[in-house]
Amino acid sequence: MKKLGVNFDHIATIRQARKTFEPDPVTAIGIVELAGADSIVMHLREDRRHTQDRDLELARKIIKTKLNLEMAPTQEMIKTALDIKPDTVTLVPERREELTTEGGLEVALNMESFKKYIRLFHDADITVSLFIDPDLDQIKAAHRVGADIVEISTARYSESKSIKESETNIQQIINAVITAEKLKLGVAAGHGLTYINIEPVTRIDAITEYNIGHSIIARAVFTGIAEAVREMKNKINARP
Repeated sequence: MKKLGVNFDHIATIRQARKTFEPDPVTAIGIVELAGADSIVMHLREDRRHTQDRDLELARKIIKTKLNLEMAPTQEMIKTALDIKPDTVTLVPERREELTTEGGLEVALNMESFKKYIRLFHDADITVSLFIDPDLDQIKAAHRVGADIVEISTARYSESKSIKESETNIQQIINAVITAEKLKLGVAAGHGLTYINIEPVTRIDAITEYNIGHSIIARAVFTGIAEAVREMKNKINARP
């Protein structure tokens, strides 16, 4: 069974639009886990635009599956992660003006820094995933710095404007996954995946986990979050 990580930032975004107390992302954790989610993904941004520190603290106490903390590789966030002790840390690039994460990390040019970060997390028994573009040099660099998992960005594929472009981007993902598999890295995928476009990505057997947020929360507006999670879990495990 392929695993599904549900990103809760989009619930927090709705709450923060009014700076109120609802909907509370923490309330949804039990519902989502019972519906089949294998992990809860939360991105604590420097500007706290959606997920708040209290969300993360409460989530850590009640999650029964796994907590995957997405974070920028900054001193503040490293300290937070070491205090919270999520099951997995996913390091992502971050710019304040972006609507959502744009592109993957530049690992190859910053290997010494990433080695240091990853050593700190491993010493705390935290699994480390690096969010990277489907670039072979970045995959190899992720292996050399000691990452456990690479999360392949599916942004280019998700934003494809034609069938030809989509096929080209899928092939790049396949090539990246093959390289990661040879290097014995765990492989996840995420960014821009929806109920409509995910099927070709699920055919890549070595991808064992999909981290999805916006599409699930958007579907939940109409179906409820439990049904939205069940539908996506069925999608990623369907076979032609």
